[in-house]
Amino acid sequence: MAAKNWIETLPEAARAYLEGRRLDEVECIISDLPGIARGKAVPAAKFARQDYFHLPDSIFYQTITGDWSEAAGDEGFIERDMVLKPDMSTATAAPWTGDWTLQVIHDAYDRTGHPIPYSPRNVLRRVVDLYRKQGWTPVVAPEMEFYLVARNLDPAKKIEPMMGRSGRPAAARQAYSMTAVDEFGPVIDDIYDFAEAQGFEIDGITQEGGAGQLEINLRHGDPIRLADEVFYFKRLIREAALRHDCFATFMAKPIADEPGSAMHIHHSLVDSTTGKNLFSGPQGGDTDAFFHFIGGLQTHLPSVIAMLAPYVNSYRRYVRDSAAPINLEWARDNRTTGIRIPLSGPDSRRVENRLAGMDANPYLAFAASLAAGYLGVIDEIRPSAQFRGDAYDSEEAIPRDLGAALDLFEDAKQMHEILGPEFARVYSIVKRTEHNEFLHVISPWEREHLLLNV
Repeated sequence: MAAKNWIETLPEAARAYLEGRRLDEVECIISDLPGIARGKAVPAAKFARQDYFHLPDSIFYQTITGDWSEAAGDEGFIERDMVLKPDMSTATAAPWTGDWTLQVIHDAYDRTGHPIPYSPRNVLRRVVDLYRKQGWTPVVAPEMEFYLVARNLDPAKKIEPMMGRSGRPAAARQAYSMTAVDEFGPVIDDIYDFAEAQGFEIDGITQEGGAGQLEINLRHGDPIRLADEVFYFKRLIREAALRHDCFATFMAKPIADEPGSAMHIHHSLVDSTTGKNLFSGPQGGDTDAFFHFIGGLQTHLPSVIAMLAPYVNSYRRYVRDSAAPINLEWARDNRTTGIRIPLSGPDSRRVENRLAGMDANPYLAFAASLAAGYLGVIDEIRPSAQFRGDAYDSEEAIPRDLGAALDLFEDAKQMHEILGPEFARVYSIVKRTEHNEFLHVISPWEREHLLLNV
């Protein structure tokens, strides 16, 4: 580490966490394609002496099951080392550990100093840089939905809601109930404590419609910083749940008869020089950029659904009349549309993408959504007319399974240029491999209904 007293340069929350204490360990981490933290834990003294560390590029070729895809390229599967450099602005506590530990997110480069094109954080930075070259600053605000469920050690067993403080399983259909939130009080207390130790500001926490389903909203800000926070939050929430004999799951559809879990993404666009919201005109009205951004989402989101809904389970969330969109309609203050314009004043006018699932990698979900909006503004794409009424009565407009979504993704050459052609190549191969792995699995439904009846 170049700075002699590097701890003095840490973000304020990390310094406060370590005040009067001796740092034991630093977890050097990076997100793989699914969003799993990969890396190394090193003694603090060693971290202070190192400017980088190495991991093989093959971590980006693995499927969610841990198997390998044939994505290594022309040179073959040689597992070339990447150079991973710390972004010290991301240094934060790991407050659930038994000793005093920090986490630091790293960026991935090749040996010549070029960003690894299929590292998710680099993909998002590539898209954000396109905005900045236009003099625009993209702003996002994510909403994170997840379930607290009973421990599940047998994959053949159905997932069940966790037991609340009352001794009864978490109740369904209690959206916004404070009593329901109180059922998870000890877990929520730890979530707040961990978030405070890590320097994260929670904008709110509510009970959602599912049994044991909660939503946490984060304050709006820079897309890369917010993706880092969602990446950290998934780990934080899991650790808080484990302290109370339950699991936190970010599956898009963990329980058959309950709503799915989304990661709604709110977008706005700011002039980098003036700080003005580019979605609002001088008199507070909607601008062309506002409509073009919506048009971009309507036109290009189908081609990146495979990034917003990355697993076979993701598509179980897109069910008519089940609190998840099945369309690309847009409307103001209408939660049945895939693209919603929340109530707001002109300064905070924003566009909400309701298609992304909570199982998506936040870096890739933000990149996909921002890329679609960017193409809309650049190409001046006009949206359809605002939808009136219940959009579940409209026609379905998104792929219904991962295979169909990957077909659209692989054909979207314009989108590949925005996200990076090499990323698109690797992502497609990994997801195809994953999909094929799933197709080899015989489900309980098939055994129950087909074994003796066909």
